[in-house]
Amino acid sequence: MFKRLKRALVESYVGAIALGYLLAQVILHFVEIFAFPVAVWVERNYYQSIVPRTTPSAGLSFQDALPELERFLILLLVWYLLLRWLYFKPFKKETCPPPPNPEQPV
Repeated sequence: MFKRLKRALVESYVGAIALGYLLAQVILHFVEIFAFPVAVWVERNYYQSIVPRTTPSAGLSFQDALPELERFLILLLVWYLLLRWLYFKPFKKETCPPPPNPEQPV
């Protein structure tokens, strides 16, 4: 069953399109690892400008980036496994044996 699925995904280029989309998601989450802590820091500063508190705001917290890091690593692992399964191990094409040559002696 998996051989037929693999053949269908490779021959119809659906697998390549899906891998491209998955790689785009991997890149997006990699960028979010760095962008999300900055966005949280900006939100905190904006909120503290509206509602002043006595405690100073914390700086950039890379703990906010941990969910994006997890998503990045999981998607990267899934992408690599699919790439390896679909394209690193080529499937065997069904070939018929050549017809016997009547001119050759047995």
